[in-house]
Amino acid sequence: MAAGRGGPGRDFGFPCPPVPPVPSPLNHTSHALPFNAVASALLGWFSESARPMPWRETTDPYRIWLSEIMLQQTQVATVAPYYRRFLEAFPDVERLALAPEDLLMKQWEGLGYYARARNLQKCAAIVVREHGGRFPADPECLEALPGIGRSTAGAIASIAFGKDAAILDGNVKRVVARLGAITGDPSRSAVKERMWEVSRQITVPGRGREIALAMMDLGALVCTPRRPDCRVCPLSGWCRAFLAGTPEAFPEKVERKSRPVREAVAAVIEDGDGRVLIRKRPAGGLLGGLWEFPGGFLEPGESQESALVRWGREAGLSSLTPSEMFATIRHAFTHFGLRLHGWRCRVDGDIPESAGIWVTRNDLSNHAFPRAHQILVKKIKEVRP
Repeated sequence: MAAGRGGPGRDFGFPCPPVPPVPSPLNHTSHALPFNAVASALLGWFSESARPMPWRETTDPYRIWLSEIMLQQTQVATVAPYYRRFLEAFPDVERLALAPEDLLMKQWEGLGYYARARNLQKCAAIVVREHGGRFPADPECLEALPGIGRSTAGAIASIAFGKDAAILDGNVKRVVARLGAITGDPSRSAVKERMWEVSRQITVPGRGREIALAMMDLGALVCTPRRPDCRVCPLSGWCRAFLAGTPEAFPEKVERKSRPVREAVAAVIEDGDGRVLIRKRPAGGLLGGLWEFPGGFLEPGESQESALVRWGREAGLSSLTPSEMFATIRHAFTHFGLRLHGWRCRVDGDIPESAGIWVTRNDLSNHAFPRAHQILVKKIKEVRP
């Protein structure tokens, strides 16, 4: 889930309380935060500063659920066009539940984290089968559905159903960590629970939808990771990190291990009619359900050519011969970096059906590929057959 939902000057049908005066600095380490005053100031700011987003113009749980899943680990500007296209293809939960896998993955192509798309359909099927096509309003029931975590469940419950449910997405973590000067590794459960407690306390009764949206926007617009604009922040009078002069120290930054880089090869094999061989990745694994040019990772000490020959032998293509390496694509996954080398290859003799399917160059665009393979598709199309 990410920030960026709302419209300038909108009050969403609720009068906002007046913004309280900024208090004089207190010894905040020994005094509880005045959560009602914090919420009042936050709502006053939000009524003037909220941003318009297509998923904010509705209370339809299906559309709000879709936007929240798309916004997990993805920027708002990236999501907006996908959201519109996805709704055109699957306007309701019933049609999403019955969608062909290839069409679903094609609509998701480019958003990354493809397990989200698979979980979308699993979730849709359960909502149709077990809930009569209606999303449950209770956060715990929502959290039991595939692909919906605790914060996403709170967001759907508050934004779609008006529940007073707390949220804790990436932007909100930053806001509450600074507001309460919460120390410790934010990935640890004890630290995370302290953040949840602050988020719960700010969620005043009857204002769950607005508080959730306001917290998201404050993290996106003002309480940014670097150079937060504390001068205009409505919460700076109570923010313990700001009053200590160290807002950028929160949340605590934990040193991450460097990601290993893995080498892989992809074979571009054409037949006499100019068609290209592609195969579908197994469902459930990394990038499951997507199409790719056949190949795989290099083993330790293995050359690219040897890896291609090995893959060919395993696929029943004992005569595969690498002829030209025409592209190297770099891509970052969550836990490792990838260098994918595209090779033109020749195969003499018959190719078994188990190796993949033949498609024309134009038809490549009708199949959903991972990002690195999408670049290979473009390079292949740039060269006349």
